[in-house]
Amino acid sequence: MYREKIIEVVFENINNLLDTFPENEKFSVSEETVLFGFGSQIDSLSLVSVIVDLEMHYSMELNIEFSLTDDRAMTRKISPFDSVKNLVDYIHELLIETSNQ
Repeated sequence: MYREKIIEVVFENINNLLDTFPENEKFSVSEETVLFGFGSQIDSLSLVSVIVDLEMHYSMELNIEFSLTDDRAMTRKISPFDSVKNLVDYIHELLIETSNQ
């Protein structure tokens, strides 16, 4: 799957979350958007919601099953949840692995 499509899906899911935020808490999403830790504009529960929505999207739309919060994700030197870019890169990696099986 092309990285551009993954970016589109991730942005869509984050923007769907932002639609539930009060107007003064909304922000623009970019690849540099921090998802977890210092500088994040969403809380951990919101991040979990995005993760679950992404897993469901790939399961329902493409019949691809993967977990974004497995041990591998949690033990990486650079967390997939630090930024949108890292999340997109991690999903891309998982999709490549899935397609090679």
